[in-house]
Amino acid sequence: MSTEQSSLHPLLADIKPGETIYTVLRHVSRSGMTRVIDLIRMVDGTPYTLAGPAAELLDCRLDRDRWGIKIGGAGMDMGFWAVYQLSYGLFKGGFGCIGEGCPSNDHSNGDRDYTPHMSEADRMGADGELCNCHKDHMHNDGGYALKQRWL
Repeated sequence: MSTEQSSLHPLLADIKPGETIYTVLRHVSRSGMTRVIDLIRMVDGTPYTLAGPAAELLDCRLDRDRWGIKIGGAGMDMGFWAVYQLSYGLFKGGFGCIGEGCPSNDHSNGDRDYTPHMSEADRMGADGELCNCHKDHMHNDGGYALKQRWL
């Protein structure tokens, strides 16, 4: 875990690539241009809301009355957007392939190799330099590290 990630809220700090973050639509404005969406993480079968720490990480407004992140806009799946932004905030440097079931878009865009690849931390040599081993198998877009499902 990077030092940047260790300074996060405990519910965010130990999220691993491949985890599913559930989204709950709490409210839609009359105009349909604003939504309040809660992000839920299941830990040992217990649901935990990530709305507070995620709003802070993403620099979004938190709707405390309906308990969720206020998201403006329309024309796309805003639950997916919220989880993508959370994932990108957590895994800015990318992530190593987790193997079968890896959510990275690289696999649907041509890379059918699902063997687990080394993360950046695993590629760090004793001299503090990154080795080039498996560098081409790192997923550079950290936004696709997490899966999203609506509840």
